[in-house]
Amino acid sequence: SLVCMMTSIHGYQPQSQQNRRQTLLSISSVVGAITQTSIVAFADENQVSSPKPTAKFQRYPQMRFIAALGDPKASSGTGAGEWGLWRDDPGPRGVFLRDYNRQLATTSVAPAGWTFQKDDWWLEEHGLIMSTPGSLPKKRYDKTTKTVLPYKRYVVTGDREVTTILTVFDDGRWELGKGTLYDVTHLPCRSARYTPHGKRGTCLPSAAERKDFPVRPGAKMPAISGCNKQDYAVLFVLGEEV
Repeated sequence: SLVCMMTSIHGYQPQSQQNRRQTLLSISSVVGAITQTSIVAFADENQVSSPKPTAKFQRYPQMRFIAALGDPKASSGTGAGEWGLWRDDPGPRGVFLRDYNRQLATTSVAPAGWTFQKDDWWLEEHGLIMSTPGSLPKKRYDKTTKTVLPYKRYVVTGDREVTTILTVFDDGRWELGKGTLYDVTHLPCRSARYTPHGKRGTCLPSAAERKDFPVRPGAKMPAISGCNKQDYAVLFVLGEEV
């Protein structure tokens, strides 16, 4: 089965370099086709809430990742203000659960330089503690009109059948040009956010059961004693509107 491409750290390569290159090349070709076309026809003409100007997209030098919440069967919704964005692959920068006491517990600073927040931390399907994603930008500066537009568009995919345009609005609404949130979710990538039960609770990676990992594609992340858990869908982000 395909293993999440978010994870490719030294000493652990879930996907062969050849297969990884082939996957990246296939994704790049899709984005290339989009960027070579000045008019994007993904938006449904009946969705009057969608911005409809001619759009041009720029491919990122390297893939980014959105952590999304929403009904997997939905093509639009609200709550994008709670979504996050990893601009760099968090896998190679992560810390395994088995290394928590040695690498994070004392200093709260990972070897890769990111800060571990003991009351709000992220975990992926192989038991890697990840950096916290940044906020997902929901506005775009239009160079032509020199105005800030209240929405932003991204090219997203689940690396299966659907590659489409995701529009996120400043008020937290989101919508896909085609398909559903499930269609653009990369199923092998599992991620969850863990926070303590109550204000005085304790939620630490040391309480996780290592036998619960790895998590199979599409499954929920494991519960951890003392923690609230919020599962997030992971979307591959290939580029954005310019």
